[in-house]
Amino acid sequence: MKSTINILAIMLLALVSCKSEIPKSLEEIKSYFTTKSFEFEDVKGIGYEQGITRRDNSDVIEIDGKYYVYYTKVLGQAAGYWGAVWCAVSEDKGYTWNEIGEVLGLGEKGTWDSQATFTPNVIEEKEVYFLYYTGVQPTPSNPDGIFENNSTNDYTAIGVAKANSPEGPFVRCETNPVISVSDNHDEFDSYRVDDAVLIKNENKFWLYYKGRKYTDGKRGPAHTKMGVAFSDNPQGPFRKYNGNPILDKSHEVFLWKQDAGIACLASISSTFEFAADGVDFSTQPLSVKIPKNKRPNAPGAFRADLTGKKAKPELSWGISMIHNGPECYLVRWELKNK
Repeated sequence: MKSTINILAIMLLALVSCKSEIPKSLEEIKSYFTTKSFEFEDVKGIGYEQGITRRDNSDVIEIDGKYYVYYTKVLGQAAGYWGAVWCAVSEDKGYTWNEIGEVLGLGEKGTWDSQATFTPNVIEEKEVYFLYYTGVQPTPSNPDGIFENNSTNDYTAIGVAKANSPEGPFVRCETNPVISVSDNHDEFDSYRVDDAVLIKNENKFWLYYKGRKYTDGKRGPAHTKMGVAFSDNPQGPFRKYNGNPILDKSHEVFLWKQDAGIACLASISSTFEFAADGVDFSTQPLSVKIPKNKRPNAPGAFRADLTGKKAKPELSWGISMIHNGPECYLVRWELKNK
């Protein structure tokens, strides 16, 4: 009798396990996001500060009860192509931050990232921390070495640096840059590549990024699209997906694991989107609208998966920026029921 009960218990457990692994339908996912809303709260340590810009933060990682965020910091200038990567740590889930300092400065003079390093993100693999960032150099044709922010030859690239601690120091990898602009001016990423987000999927590293087309010229920001590249190693080399671009209407790259797929926030359309396979966001668009006054700007999420931890695949909280001229600052957001 006892053995029969044990067998029934095992069968019931297996049935429950199988049921929990059944992917949700698109309608169920859409229904879930229609019930959610972003709420914002000021933070201490990396919030508003006169004369300081903090912007374009990373996702948030957790190591031994401490939470780390990386961002671009610059003195007295608005968002643009200058600044370096800084880091802050929190012990209360992102309400109070202690700024550690600069963790990745500018490249040496004449290198591809000697003008600015910005829009960082991070992933941990085998106790090594990989920091991805966008870099740009002064305009090559400018005789005074000034960055023009033109639409002809001010290209960007994405690089990676590594460290044995989340606090650095981060050292540039020899594989830099890992993502460069396309040589074909008709490709979506032939002028700018920027804004890396990392997802580890079946032992491969997926690097999502945004691109601007050379032929779009000064109209490029309004036509930003998203692509993805794959690698067996966080240092690269990364191979761009043949089906790029994968999302038309997103100037900011913000993705996370959601149920059995990948969700993202498309900033230009101000919508939640979803791809069961992580790449096809277009065949059946989710298109759940987010009021623009309730949408986080250049956000990053707390993501346990970036350090190999198991967690429910959905959004909970994170950090985003407030546009404020030469005094941009960071705030905490939380995804809550309406």
